[in-house]
Amino acid sequence: MRTPCRSAVPGLLLASSLLFVACMASAGQGSLPKVAAPDETTQLHWLDRVTWGADASSAQDLKRLGLPEWLREQLHPRPAALPPAAQSQIDAMTISRTPVETIVTELRAQRRAMNDVADEEQKKEARKTLQQDLTRLTREAQQRFVLRALYSPNQLEEQMTWFWMNHFNVNARKANLRALVGDYEETAIRPHALGKFRDLLGATLHHPAMLLYLDNAQNAADRINENYARELMELHTLGVGSGYSQADVQELARVLTGVGIRVRGPDAPPPRMQPDVRGDYVEQGLFVFNPTRHDYGPKTLLGQPMTQRGLAEVDEALDRLARAPATARFISRKLAVYFVADDPSPALVGRMADTFRKSDGDIAATLQTMFESREFAASLGSKFRDPVHYVIASVRLADDGRIVTNVNPMLQWMGRMGEPLYGHETPDGYPMTQEAWASAGQMTTRFEIARAIGTNGGVLYRRDDGVPGERPAPPALADSPVVRVSLPSMSADTREALAQAKSPQDWNIFLLASPEWMHR
Repeated sequence: MRTPCRSAVPGLLLASSLLFVACMASAGQGSLPKVAAPDETTQLHWLDRVTWGADASSAQDLKRLGLPEWLREQLHPRPAALPPAAQSQIDAMTISRTPVETIVTELRAQRRAMNDVADEEQKKEARKTLQQDLTRLTREAQQRFVLRALYSPNQLEEQMTWFWMNHFNVNARKANLRALVGDYEETAIRPHALGKFRDLLGATLHHPAMLLYLDNAQNAADRINENYARELMELHTLGVGSGYSQADVQELARVLTGVGIRVRGPDAPPPRMQPDVRGDYVEQGLFVFNPTRHDYGPKTLLGQPMTQRGLAEVDEALDRLARAPATARFISRKLAVYFVADDPSPALVGRMADTFRKSDGDIAATLQTMFESREFAASLGSKFRDPVHYVIASVRLADDGRIVTNVNPMLQWMGRMGEPLYGHETPDGYPMTQEAWASAGQMTTRFEIARAIGTNGGVLYRRDDGVPGERPAPPALADSPVVRVSLPSMSADTREALAQAKSPQDWNIFLLASPEWMHR
């Protein structure tokens, strides 16, 4: 139980002030996790699993704080600044400087102007410009994600932002989602990545990226579209085989009628509607609940009648889905697959699901149960890195704090390995198991990427305009304190291969292509 923030000695102003400061410093921080890392090798394994990859700075932070306090800070992060050289890159982006409503309005005007062009060659050029603008917005979102993954002190928050972006997947290549995916990550996913699952679920439903991707913007009482309702149950909450029926999908689709996006201009008046439903109209940014498109008939979902109406009925459905026991199990298992094992033990999933239910879907509390488990401790060093983890971890290790000025090669490497950011076409998201990423072709590509990082780190410091930037020397991974700690625990075959390296660059390649480096 948290001690109330009041002075234990009335009248002593100084003591009261000091206690207030101490209480404020600890406010929002959960209980100290019951975890231990008896040696530096185990600490590095923790870093490789909880962060985007161990580097000297994160290793120093963990050692200074101790694993329990370091993990508590990761589970309950305070606002943290990126290095100025990284933050300045983000600040210069259109998606950082321009509200998404303005971006969408300008793109719609650009599209209307293009359609009004009579000359076919001019229209072709206008269409090309529009597509380039849309692609640039997606690329900015990708670049921002990578910069944060590389340099944010709140590494678990960055991991969970990626986890939930994959869980609530949207494909940027569909419709105009290239203009929306950055805001979707920034406003729907990131603020709730370690918060309450119900809040996260509601935020994704209210974002136009999700409503466009799964076609709910087309869902109306006289033209039912079940796509979002089906994936909301199958992929976002309850999971396959949890007992819901096709009738439940149909009823949920009826609940979701009228949930859509604003298509009129920002200054245009709301649509006309009957007086008895006019009060149900809701407009929040680009999100709209239009009662003229909503099915107001009686409904039954998961065996219980719906009791609310309008948008409140949607909230009632989300409450029911988010707090279902099946959702607790489904989300807990997916978290365990991401962090622990491709086939996690039912006992671990059960304990996590119990925490999920008792905490009303508290994501950080559920993660803490997982981190405190013997299954998690036993799994350290054995989880296969998917391509995104492989690229980011390799650059974090190799550059070790130097600020990359051009992350585009990293994005290209992820794409070559089949995991481009925001590029998975189907709503199930990328798989997080070794079977999905350990093919012979994948390993060949990883060796080529290891060569690029290990021999020519300067590729990450070139400017987009082709002018060479800083050209640092290739990384000296053999001298890295992180590598020196982990080297004795590597296999005899790996150590022998490293010993036979004919140059520091070859040593780097052999390390980044080693079986040990493929795992976290």
